[in-house]
Amino acid sequence: MIELGKALLGLGLLLAVIGAVLLIAARFGLPLGRLPGDFAYRGKNVSFFFPLGTSILISVILSILFYLISRFRR
Repeated sequence: MIELGKALLGLGLLLAVIGAVLLIAARFGLPLGRLPGDFAYRGKNVSFFFPLGTSILISVILSILFYLISRFRR
């Protein structure tokens, strides 16, 4: 149970950090969700949004972050 508690606490802290980063990004006017490559379709009765550019950017940032973490843990 201790391991599960630590995992849940870590996940909660990670979500809080992600939320804080998104709030700071919005405050500084970073265009997450409005990058080139983000597709938005607004029809008469339907709207569709696919943030491809934002997803790629977040993927690259997380890949670099996890790479750096793995290098320092060795």
